[in-house]
Amino acid sequence: MAISITRQPEFAGILRDEETFAREDDSSFGNQINGWFDDLMLQSGTGMSPGIILALSLCSAFTIGGFVFVLQENLLTTAMGAALGGLLPVMSIIFIRSRRQTQISTQLPGMIDELARAAKTGRSLENSLKLVANDTPSPLGDELTHCTQKLELGLGVGDALRELTHRTGVVATSVLVTALSVHMQTGGDLVRVLERLSQTLRDRMQFYGRLKAATAASRATAILMIILPPAIIVFFVLRDGTYLTELLESKWGFRVTIAATTLEVFGAMWVLRILRSSQKV
Repeated sequence: MAISITRQPEFAGILRDEETFAREDDSSFGNQINGWFDDLMLQSGTGMSPGIILALSLCSAFTIGGFVFVLQENLLTTAMGAALGGLLPVMSIIFIRSRRQTQISTQLPGMIDELARAAKTGRSLENSLKLVANDTPSPLGDELTHCTQKLELGLGVGDALRELTHRTGVVATSVLVTALSVHMQTGGDLVRVLERLSQTLRDRMQFYGRLKAATAASRATAILMIILPPAIIVFFVLRDGTYLTELLESKWGFRVTIAATTLEVFGAMWVLRILRSSQKV
């Protein structure tokens, strides 16, 4: 005989807490960096804790820095190699997150169409979400499954989908969450809302594709301007291990190098922020 289990929303908090570095009651710059890193790991979908990535960064820094020191026996170039090695795991996670967000954005219109077809059969919104979550492939299907597990714990649709945007980092998911939350509160024709939403997201993706194609040359130029100065420095350092040391020993060389490094860092942050904002779909 099947046993019926009554849903208890107060037990929804028994899900395993994820390891995070940021604190909600701290608004300092260091805590903001920790929050960015926590979001990066969460949205990458790797399932790895931030501590593991930091350990990998440390090992990579020691490995590459030690290799450069063996080749040149120069502390300055060793520090540069260690810094590059420490950034490699983080840059890899950033690439993985970007690719995952692109996949989710591509899957979203089709998932909404399937949700509309499930709603046409007379199923409730909760049952439709469970059906779509089982049929949607990864990575969007994994996030929907996470939401349906919260539904099984007794949470409402709005509460279960509230973290979807934060977990994926895709702006378009917030539109879906808002539409479903409004429907749960006010009612209306859910199928019509979902069909219009799907078409809107497709039009948005097409516009983004045309915009990306039109600005490809400008983005490539901006990225080249960021990469070229460090690449030139690395070339001269590998060619002559004492080049950078001799440059910094002179007064004018030290000042020019500091000024160029400062402008390079701020320029790279500005360009990357523009590129990042233009990629939010």
